[in-house]
Amino acid sequence: MRDNISGILKSVQKPARYTGGEFGQIVKDKAKIKARFAFCFPDTYEIGMSNLGIRILYGVLNQAEDIWCERAYMPWVDMEEQLVKNKIPLFAHESGDSLRDFDFVGFTLQYELCYTNVLKMLELAGIPLFSAERGEDMPIIIGGGPCSYNAEPIADFFDIFSIGEGEEALPELMRLYISMKENGTYSKASFLREASHLEGFYVPSLYDVAYNNDGTIAYYKPKFDDVPAKIKKRIISDMDKAYFPEKLVMPYIETVHDRIMLEVYRGCIRGCRFCQAGMVYRPVREKSPDVLSNQAKVLYENTGYNEISLSSLSISDYSCLTELTDNLLSWTDEAKINLSLPSLRADSFTKELMDKISTVRTTSLTFAPEAGTQRLRDAINKNVTEEDLLNAVRVAFSAGKNQVKLYFMNGLPTETDEDIEGIALTAKHVIDEFYRTPDRNKSKPVSVTVSVACFIPKPFTPFQWEPQCSMEELEVKQKHLNEKITDRKIKHNYHDAKVSRIEAVFARGDRRLSVALAEANRRDMKFDSWDEFFNYDKWLEVFSECGIDPAFYANREIGEDEILPWDIIDCGVTKEFLLRERHKSRESKTTCNCKEGCSACGANNLGGNFTWCPKTKNK
Repeated sequence: MRDNISGILKSVQKPARYTGGEFGQIVKDKAKIKARFAFCFPDTYEIGMSNLGIRILYGVLNQAEDIWCERAYMPWVDMEEQLVKNKIPLFAHESGDSLRDFDFVGFTLQYELCYTNVLKMLELAGIPLFSAERGEDMPIIIGGGPCSYNAEPIADFFDIFSIGEGEEALPELMRLYISMKENGTYSKASFLREASHLEGFYVPSLYDVAYNNDGTIAYYKPKFDDVPAKIKKRIISDMDKAYFPEKLVMPYIETVHDRIMLEVYRGCIRGCRFCQAGMVYRPVREKSPDVLSNQAKVLYENTGYNEISLSSLSISDYSCLTELTDNLLSWTDEAKINLSLPSLRADSFTKELMDKISTVRTTSLTFAPEAGTQRLRDAINKNVTEEDLLNAVRVAFSAGKNQVKLYFMNGLPTETDEDIEGIALTAKHVIDEFYRTPDRNKSKPVSVTVSVACFIPKPFTPFQWEPQCSMEELEVKQKHLNEKITDRKIKHNYHDAKVSRIEAVFARGDRRLSVALAEANRRDMKFDSWDEFFNYDKWLEVFSECGIDPAFYANREIGEDEILPWDIIDCGVTKEFLLRERHKSRESKTTCNCKEGCSACGANNLGGNFTWCPKTKNK
């Protein structure tokens, strides 16, 4: 296979996307391997190589001598053309073997608009799309990642889904497979039945689903008494003991995140009502500063990267941030390593933090107020004020920064014209704050970039029942805001409402959408997350062809007593809590964060603990 691949690389852009052979890749003796796992990222190599989850799971699976995990990525269109033309099946990077040769083919599902790429990768590998059409000679197709919390739109294409965190779950599944192969009890059906008994694994084929006349769900039922009615997500309770890679596969070409990604903690204390990640990754579990500093140092020594990004959902909420940054700076300064932070919360941004990240090369900082008025920020439980934002940018301007990026959303539940106009006013107030700051950087002009996404109702959030605004409403809102931004120092970026609508359809979809995805694949639709490939009109044609009304999924207010497609998943946060939060949002009432008090969301029942810094307060 390697010889066939090398023969076509001169015909494609960026051949290093496909060569394999990178420093740090893991190659094993096939004679000693009892289970082979192909880890697929349904987007380009540059994006997939930046994914921390794949780096972790690639390492944890390869710890076992008899398991070999390899990598595969969605080929760009020029490479796809060459694969089809030369009849070369999609292959894994390490061995060059076809994905059909593996025992498991796994996909990380980070974004709903990657679903067409998943099907295209299966097609290129010569693997039938529907699980019911795959025989004993075909790999087990497994999915995981955030989209698996509502896997129903793609359930008919997968044999099994890993729900929650996979560091312990995936090796456990591999051991079950190896054991059944060795004792002679393996068949695909028997393995899937046994896998359903393991915590955190959802096998769609073991459940019947029926629908009411109005299109809503009548029931989900296990087909057998030994199959669980609900699938409880897996979590790692002690992050200090969790696997973290000491070496990385080093790419030959520049990737999206060419740096050390240091996972500081999992979960979020905040509870923003639109945010799925803040709910499904609960409870908060932190790593200690010493462990993080050691992990960063080992990765630096093994990679040579000159930047470390502190990764979490809300980095400034890490309870040991001061100690961590002090530990890191004790050796990164001398080694000339930059520390970078993701989007920051305005209410916990300080001059001390600013001083510690002053070596970051960028002159801009990013904050996410999300809404333009306090009423709406309270309704979404953002728990920040405009004064918090102005205090934060004042610190940034005093430190010489002159560019600020602000993230907002259009179409949030209860949003009014006043809320939209508030976005423009907030940006203008940030500009005014620059000129009120006496020690600002006067050598360069100030600029504020306002980036506005469209609200998408997501499963396992208090807004999961809310309708998305219609296309026409979203476009009117975008136009209204654009008209209100009159200062040339403010740049307005906004997300394509058409993309957001398709995302909403699949975010709240059910199994009936599988026929639409199969039809989209037949029409060669792919790379929907890329502007140059996304085609809204084509999607409307697909839905019409398949008898699907996209408004049923995206634009309908769901009844609170309805059975939801994702009700079979237990993410730890209860529906009762989500309903309480929805009702509070209607009154613009906030809920305190987890550090201030427990709001009884249910996540602590999963067995995880809040692991605040040992030198401050253990909880």
